[in-house]
Amino acid sequence: MTETHATLGPDAPVFPPGRYGRRRALRRRRPMLAALLVVVVVAALTAVSVRLYRQYGDPAYDAQVISYGDITDTQVVVDFRVNLPDGGSAVCVLRARDHAGAEVAREEVPVAATAGQRHVTVRHRLATEARPFIGEVVRCRPPA
Repeated sequence: MTETHATLGPDAPVFPPGRYGRRRALRRRRPMLAALLVVVVVAALTAVSVRLYRQYGDPAYDAQVISYGDITDTQVVVDFRVNLPDGGSAVCVLRARDHAGAEVAREEVPVAATAGQRHVTVRHRLATEARPFIGEVVRCRPPA
């Protein structure tokens, strides 16, 4: 549909046809550039994910709290199980928190497995500064 003087409002400007160049059609897209950008972003995210997994997510050093008990004003006893590489060792970080969630104790506990053993169960007494509410394993990692 073309516009004529009859279809335009009285205050609308009228431009002579062809005087100001032609109107641009839809802009030509650059699919190769968009595809390259997507590939670069996916590669960067994959590299970051792999690095973070290696740093924080090693399943060979998985720990689970079995129980915690013997809670007094100065201690909590934590029983936990650690999955290790065959005959390997680890350092596990244990902590105790009070009812409000404040940390009242933190300790690094070395754990070692014998040859052929992949699961180690450990019982550790954690000395606290105040009465604890819970004892937990924060993480286990290879020894430095």
